[in-house]
Amino acid sequence: MDKPRTRLRIGVGAGMADDRIGPALQLLQQCDLDYLVCECLAERTIARETLTRRHDGARGYNPMLDERMRGFLPLCQQKGVRLVSNMGAANPVGAAQAALDIGRELGWRGLQCAAVVGDDVIDRVRAHPELQLTDRHLPLEEILPRLASANAYLGADIVRDALATGAHVVMTGRVADPSLFLGVALHHHGWAYDDVPRLAAGTIMGHLLECSAQVTGGYFADPGKKDVPRLAELPYPYADIYSDGELFIGKPDGSGGRLDRMTCTEQAMYEIHDPNAYITPDCVLSLQGLHFDELTPDRVAVRGISARPRTDSYKVVVGYFDGWIGTGEVAYAGVNAIARAQLAAETVKERFRLDGGVASELQVDLIGISSLHGNHPASMAGNPYEVRLRVAARCPDKKSAHLLGDHVRQLNMQGPYGAGGPVNLGAKEVIAVDAVLIPRDWVNPQVITIGA
Repeated sequence: MDKPRTRLRIGVGAGMADDRIGPALQLLQQCDLDYLVCECLAERTIARETLTRRHDGARGYNPMLDERMRGFLPLCQQKGVRLVSNMGAANPVGAAQAALDIGRELGWRGLQCAAVVGDDVIDRVRAHPELQLTDRHLPLEEILPRLASANAYLGADIVRDALATGAHVVMTGRVADPSLFLGVALHHHGWAYDDVPRLAAGTIMGHLLECSAQVTGGYFADPGKKDVPRLAELPYPYADIYSDGELFIGKPDGSGGRLDRMTCTEQAMYEIHDPNAYITPDCVLSLQGLHFDELTPDRVAVRGISARPRTDSYKVVVGYFDGWIGTGEVAYAGVNAIARAQLAAETVKERFRLDGGVASELQVDLIGISSLHGNHPASMAGNPYEVRLRVAARCPDKKSAHLLGDHVRQLNMQGPYGAGGPVNLGAKEVIAVDAVLIPRDWVNPQVITIGA
């Protein structure tokens, strides 16, 4: 006799490191969730947190973890919702311990947490300088002395294993964005890795949800062209995914924002290089037959997704030090504002050179005119009455980066006239990212339970 069909409801708690908290609270309060998933890592974020942990071994996880846990955990306890997040960044064990401490401080005595570790593969990668960087098409050896971090994109299976410990809160490091959500479905529904159609359903679910309010109209909005009602009240989405793989995306009934075929289609294509081969650690997804059926203003059915089995490799994002950027900004207004800003830029560049500044790249932007598309005829037409000049340089050393900004700040008295609020925005160390592929057997993800 077939098992009865069961429903799993997963809500989104965040789609980036510093995402809003209010819409996640709305989901917890109104939408009868089973799980809340917070996706908080970008490629550079984990490299940044790796550096943070080097300075303070107790840190290295998402800076908003404390605020989120204090907001989410009381409602999770009250409503029986389990939480999964990659807020652990470079320190999943520290993040899980922090969540446990906060939860117990708030009165959750039986709280159990788990940490997923093993994505940090810097030692393994460092031992193989022959690995090829996928973006720069160079051997890893080229950046090896400047390597800051190397983290494998783990898959849904380790999230499933962490939930199998009974943990109420699971903190991971670098897990692929859709895999956070698929891992919940693997655990809840008991799906296996040879059940590729269900892996496809869980993966497209994660991809549609991973950027929080993008699918409910946030990044979609374009006034007069793609209108989104009550954008200030933008909600986060949730998914209903059934044990047979049937999938629906929803938002709180009557909430602001917009959820329909168009918003879902845009999000489905987000960061997709090949619609027939979106490679994740769990499967190779195909969007060729994907379509959406609008059921209500707050609910969409997802149909026609398929996939092939996963590859035999993991993608590893590598972060490396790539010099410094120095930046300065100043505003000009009134008659001849553009000409004065252009003169100021040429003056800064020449003074920087005369004072011994060194830069591999130097960029001049007239913000609102040429900062995105250069000297495009449509942007340069007319005679704008105000403009803000930004000068930035990529430098091999911190001293040169500061020098560039100093010369912009000194325009206050060093001409041309009418400099408004010149500022040296300081020197910022650059962490660049690339990727390599490594065999799966080089990675050994594990689960550490905390508070059991």
